Amino acid sequence: MCRKLGVARSAYCRWKKSPKSLNELENSRLADLVEKMHTEHPDMGYRRICDELNARCGEHVNDKRILRICRMRKIQSSIKWKPGCCTRAGKDAKHIQDNILNREFSAEQPDQKWLTDVSEFKYSANGETRKLYLSAILDLYDRRIVAYRIDDRNDNPIVMDTFKEAFLKEPDAHPLCHSDRGFQYTGPQFYMLMQSHGCIHSMSRVAHCIDNGPMEGFWGILKREMYYDKKFDSRDSLISSIKDYVEYYNVKRIQRKLHRMSPMEYHDKYISAA
Repeated sequence: MCRKLGVARSAYCRWKKSPKSLNELENSRLADLVEKMHTEHPDMGYRRICDELNARCGEHVNDKRILRICRMRKIQSSIKWKPGCCTRAGKDAKHIQDNILNREFSAEQPDQKWLTDVSEFKYSANGETRKLYLSAILDLYDRRIVAYRIDDRNDNPIVMDTFKEAFLKEPDAHPLCHSDRGFQYTGPQFYMLMQSHGCIHSMSRVAHCIDNGPMEGFWGILKREMYYDKKFDSRDSLISSIKDYVEYYNVKRIQRKLHRMSPMEYHDKYISAA
């Protein structure tokens, strides 16, 4: 048989002793790790799984190998949902700013450029559907969430309190702050806040949500990984899930753009080198 198939007898004996090659055994071990990781985080695709294996588990693998394993085990990330929008444009806007940011979504240091927005969430209570609103500020240098506020109303206080918390955390910050043209950001209160902290205010153009792309991207990530396909039966459970996820995103969630570090790891690396 060996002679007919052109196989060395020693190779046949080795295969008979161990039918699987070393590479197949290694792939099987990696597949178990990938399956366990995907069970814990079904939102993860092969790229994020690869990054986690390299950064957290001490493995040395590339995207193509993990993609093959995912296809073999039929592992696929959760579906990306179409984002919603809760922006309410100001009917009598007092202060309209130009798009100074101009889609330059990079920064040389922390607290140089901040993006902000408000997003809507829903939960059930006593058979009724109710809403919560999350206001957040994202730093373009390290993609961390600088500050956030959760409230039942999408109004001026939720935005003002978010920025007040941010300036308490970063008292020396005078960033370029970019927002959409929602009524909270075009009113006199927000304008005075920007002036008092020496900030430059930039605004997206009408019907150009990509002008605030990374912020919209964060909403997509948060809702896809924490909110969609889940049912929240109480206000407290939804708030707790949001808080837990923001903590996970800032401290643990690896980003390839940050050289396989979490936002806070990338931020702390800059601070320690400064």
